[in-house]
Amino acid sequence: MKKLVVAISIAAIFWFVMFSPWTSPHINFWYVMAVAAGVLTLLSFTFRKDWKSQFSFNVKDIALGVGSAVVLWGVFYLGNEISGLLFDFAHPQVGDVYAMKDGQNQLFLALALLFWIGPAEEIFWRGYVQRTLSESKLGDMKAFIITTLIYALVHIWAFNFMLFMAALFCGVFWGFIYMKNRNLLTVLISHAIWDVAVFILFPIS
Repeated sequence: MKKLVVAISIAAIFWFVMFSPWTSPHINFWYVMAVAAGVLTLLSFTFRKDWKSQFSFNVKDIALGVGSAVVLWGVFYLGNEISGLLFDFAHPQVGDVYAMKDGQNQLFLALALLFWIGPAEEIFWRGYVQRTLSESKLGDMKAFIITTLIYALVHIWAFNFMLFMAALFCGVFWGFIYMKNRNLLTVLISHAIWDVAVFILFPIS
């Protein structure tokens, strides 16, 4: 459990640097995110030598990953429309999130999200953190709840309510799928495809 605390603390530091108003203006978000993805993946594989056992290559689970990404994009599209009607700050805050890709090479971002950042987040948050907690005395449900809350809370330094709620919902969505499906490949595919769709191909703002 000490290794888990260390790993989560390192993730929290990375997220602070990437999102806080005191540090984010001085760094390139995407480069730091790419480094964070590598470090957290390395920690996951180092602390859990049996990480390969979480992957199962079958058509059903792969289809679930693709389909869930489409569903999640649809939910976010509707959520963006509804939140815009309810809150004056909603669309400007969503715009702030999309502003992070301004001036960046779109092909680079798409490839990084699809093959590096998206997969790395699932390997760490679901494949390492949630799995390790679920195999402790906490059990599946408490592990799911705790991981989801931590995943959402590390985004709090952006002081962006819409980003926080997006992270919370995504944590619930992917965490629940992983808890029920137990195939890391499914949520990895879902996260990677959704990232590219919502940020690059079909932005909702």
